[in-house]
Parts: sequence; structure tokens; C-alpha cells
Amino acid sequence: MTDALGKTSTVPVSTDLRLEMTNGDFGLRDLGLRSLAALGDPTRRMIFEKIAVQPATVGELARGLPVSRSAVSQHLRVLKLANLVIDHPDGTRRVYRLDPRGISALRAWLETATGRAALP
Repeated sequence: MTDALGKTSTVPVSTDLRLEMTNGDFGLRDLGLRSLAALGDPTRRMIFEKIAVQPATVGELARGLPVSRSAVSQHLRVLKLANLVIDHPDGTRRVYRLDPRGISALRAWLETATGRAALP
């Protein structure tokens, strides 16, 4: 797959989270599951990990990834729907950073799930 700039994308963008993504108000458990589902894609995990280190723009995130800027934007859309990242304008660009709501929900879900597990 090649984008308008001729950059080859080796990883297709999957927006199917197998969970209904809505902008409605949902519970902490649902938000944690949505976050987990969004991170099921390896490219989204790479983008998420880059943003966890430092807030970044689409262009900054696309550098070093095997996908186009357009694909990065699509992945960011999914991460935003899962409340894992938020963005804010900086001139003509948008800067993405982690969304504390989604991170808290994901942590809470993991704590609940591991709290019920029989760990050694």
C-alpha cells in the first residue's frame, strides 16, 4: 500500500476494535476494555508508547514507523475513541498526549482482573 507521498505502508490500519466505540458516557470497566482493545494493534501500541515518552504531532509519530502519516492519523483516531490520547492545537498542528481518563480506566480494569487471578 502506498500513500500520496509515495511512502509504503506495510501494516494495514485496523479500526475494528470488536467493541462498539461511542462518544457516550460509559462505565470505568467499559472504558478499560476499550483501551485494551485499541492497544491490540501493534502499530497503535508503538504510537501509544511514543506518546507516553513525549507528546508528539502526527509527523513526529510517523517518523520511524512502517506506516504513512495518513495511517498514523487513523490509528490516533482509534486511540482517541478509546480515550487513550487527547490532542490540542499548536499553531497549524495538533499535539497528541496521553489521556489520563483512559489510562486510569485501563489501570483499574487491570487491577480488577489481576485481583481475581490466582497468582503464584
